[in-house]
Amino acid sequence: MQKWIWICATIVMMTLSATAAPVSVWVDGESGAVFTGYNDVQIPADDGTRFSLADDLDPETVWYYRLQLGLDIGRHSIFGLYAPLRVESSGEFDSLVVFKGKTFNPGDEITGTYVFNSYRLTYAYRFYENESFKLAAGLTGKIRDAYIALDDGTQDSERTNLGFVPLIYLSAEWILSPQFSLLLAGDGLAAPQGRAEDFQLAAVYSPREDLSLRLGYRILEGGSDGGGSVYTFSMFHYLSAGVRWRYGL
Repeated sequence: MQKWIWICATIVMMTLSATAAPVSVWVDGESGAVFTGYNDVQIPADDGTRFSLADDLDPETVWYYRLQLGLDIGRHSIFGLYAPLRVESSGEFDSLVVFKGKTFNPGDEITGTYVFNSYRLTYAYRFYENESFKLAAGLTGKIRDAYIALDDGTQDSERTNLGFVPLIYLSAEWILSPQFSLLLAGDGLAAPQGRAEDFQLAAVYSPREDLSLRLGYRILEGGSDGGGSVYTFSMFHYLSAGVRWRYGL
């Protein structure tokens, strides 16, 4: 991750020294409700029990928030994201479940906890722009801080994972008028071991040049099938509202 930060910092410094393009900083906040689509777990993947934190147990609907801080230099952008997520599910299993070497019996009251916190740093370049469209692409370095746990009141079992994931960033904005636009933006990547997608489709209203408001839908989906170690795939639906404030330098 430190190498990724140095690469992005070098790009920013080279851009600043090579161009007199307009520079602005911005902050972005987003919040709303999160609904679980599916959340399938099997740990270990070779001899554990596959169960669902969405179907076998009852997941709660939670409120979330995301924070971003960015720097735009002409067509170049670099920004960081903090996106925590924690969802708890509760209920009873219909059959015996083995998770991380511990056994959970049918009929026992179970609490399941799913945590997926993201820390990301993105570099993007707006390679196409006219009066109607803006298109950008780039690279994202993501730190994934994940946690899955089951607790029946007498015993608990948990699995934590902290790792780095490279992603591709894409953004497309359809400009309907000086005040209104449609935005599709996010990160994603697929590989034989798994996949990750985090994209938002939103309507954007800009009452003035330094302020924009948006309402939309976000999908967070992905997981991994790492052979005998872990199987976990999940999908979450977000109803989102966001605000971005920009300050020109």
